[in-house]
Amino acid sequence: MWDEAVTGYDFGAGHPMDPVRLSLTMGLVEAYGLTRAPGLTVRAAPAAGDSTLRLVHRQDYIDTVRRVSADPLVADGSYGLGTEDDPAFAGVHEVSALIAGQSVGAAEAVWNGEALHGVNFAGGLHHAMPGSAAGFCIYNDAALAVARLLELGARRVAYLDVDVHHGDGVQAAFWDDPRVLTVSLHEHPRALFPGTGWPEESGGPQAEGSAVNVALPPGTGDAAWLRALHAVVPELLAEFRPEVLVTQHGADTHAEDPLAHLALSLDAQRAAAEAAHGWAHEHCDGRWLALGGGGYAVVDVVPRSWTHLVGIAAGAPVPPESEVPEEWRRTVYARTGQAAVPMRMTDGRETLWKSWQDDGYDPGDAADQAVLATRRAVFPAHGLLP
Repeated sequence: MWDEAVTGYDFGAGHPMDPVRLSLTMGLVEAYGLTRAPGLTVRAAPAAGDSTLRLVHRQDYIDTVRRVSADPLVADGSYGLGTEDDPAFAGVHEVSALIAGQSVGAAEAVWNGEALHGVNFAGGLHHAMPGSAAGFCIYNDAALAVARLLELGARRVAYLDVDVHHGDGVQAAFWDDPRVLTVSLHEHPRALFPGTGWPEESGGPQAEGSAVNVALPPGTGDAAWLRALHAVVPELLAEFRPEVLVTQHGADTHAEDPLAHLALSLDAQRAAAEAAHGWAHEHCDGRWLALGGGGYAVVDVVPRSWTHLVGIAAGAPVPPESEVPEEWRRTVYARTGQAAVPMRMTDGRETLWKSWQDDGYDPGDAADQAVLATRRAVFPAHGLLP
């Protein structure tokens, strides 16, 4: 899904959510020829209307976003608008609804069989709540896509969030809905916004075990992170039997991200995208919607990470050893004044990890402690052993 107008999601100079990351990603996708890959279609969907936005958001909030969109000076911090994280700007409703429309449109295409996979890397705005903006997010396109899938008749939808920040808005939207399994792998809430995502947050009274949170310690690297991902997700998906898999691929887990403290490489992020692709085929007959998310190393990390995501979804994966195209590097310098430092589509890391199922629990390892806490909190609700 791509509409150049999504780059209007712009909180202003100096804000970490620089929309140049979107245009640079699309430029790199094009530079690798992925838009010409057999079977890949680039399309745009209309902006989400109020009836769609109301699947998750309150009408009074939508009305407020629209008023602020017309006159940013009326924003006073209420509803989370006009804050340091979410500054008001002209057109904020229109562009936020447009991004939401891309995710909803992709969800519809996947559910209706028009496409096996859908990608909206401009989406993944997972912090927005039903009645407020939060964490650089105005409308929660991820939750809206899931809600639309349920409206279309999906009986079980799994949502996997590998952003460094907890996927709190999506969890909140489906807290008491047993049809939705939300899984978030994130930096520990003691260390990072939004301060939620403890393993004990496991779903409402009608949906015990439907919220799954893996809270990993700062400094977690590739091997421990991938071990945690595979120690939790496959067993839950096999038991839950989702009809669609929706994944959020925030690139802010990378060691170079300026806003967080995990230590992943591009190679681990690529491995997670490959795993999600495999799980979609294993459990959902291939129905997969992949979204972007956070990511504030806007030149060296985000475009490479999401280009890998697009390539994997398109069935034309970019080889990690590929040289970054010189034409794209020139574009980066022209747009940002920065030199694109990485020369290849890899950080040169091997993505190896020890299997939890084969190697067991290491009580002296902080990441293993986090995994065990999650398994103890939610696995019994699914009839699984911790």
